[in-house]
Order: sequence, then structure tokens, then C-alpha cells
Amino acid sequence: MIITLQINGVEGDPQVPCFFIFGDSLVDNGNNNVRATLARANYRPYGIDFPGGIPTGRFTNGRTSADVLGQLLGFDNFIPAFTTAKGNAILKGVNYASGAAGIRDETGYHSV
Repeated sequence: MIITLQINGVEGDPQVPCFFIFGDSLVDNGNNNVRATLARANYRPYGIDFPGGIPTGRFTNGRTSADVLGQLLGFDNFIPAFTTAKGNAILKGVNYASGAAGIRDETGYHSV
């Protein structure tokens, strides 16, 4: 019996045609990089464990849960941030999350 284990990715077509992400800093992948806000994560040490080791605007040192879920769903690339999404890439999904986002005005006003 031969068992094959693929560790670094998923093979095949994506399980869904597109993936749109809404949320706060837990899934923000760089939308705040171009906003006039203190809620940014585009500097070191953020991103040191992300592929390439560069800060991307994610509020983590690596991938967010949305990044992991996108990979598990079979997407070849990370879902782009709304501020950088272009062309046909938008049809596969966009990340609208923003650090310091809140449902009520009182939940995000400290970082604006």
C-alpha cells in the first residue's frame, strides 16, 4: 500500500468559484496600507513568517485564517485586498476586511 501526502497545497479546481471576505484586523490583508489610519501592519515584524517574509498589511506574522481557508478551498493565490485587486482577479474574490473596523462608530474611532 502506498500513501501519498501533499503538505504544501491543494490539487484540483477550487471548491467554490469565488471567495469574498469581510471583517476586521483578523482577516485584513493590506486594505489599510493606503488609508490615513494608525491601524496599519505594513512594517516589521508583521509578515516575517509570510511567504517571502515581507510585511503585507496582515495583522499577523504569517497567514490569516482567510488565507488558510482560501488555500483549503483550492485557490492557487491569496485573495487580493480590495485596494490592490485588478482585472479578472476580482471575479475570483476580493478581501474587503479592514483593521479597526467595527459595527458601531464607538468600536473603531480610536485608530482613525
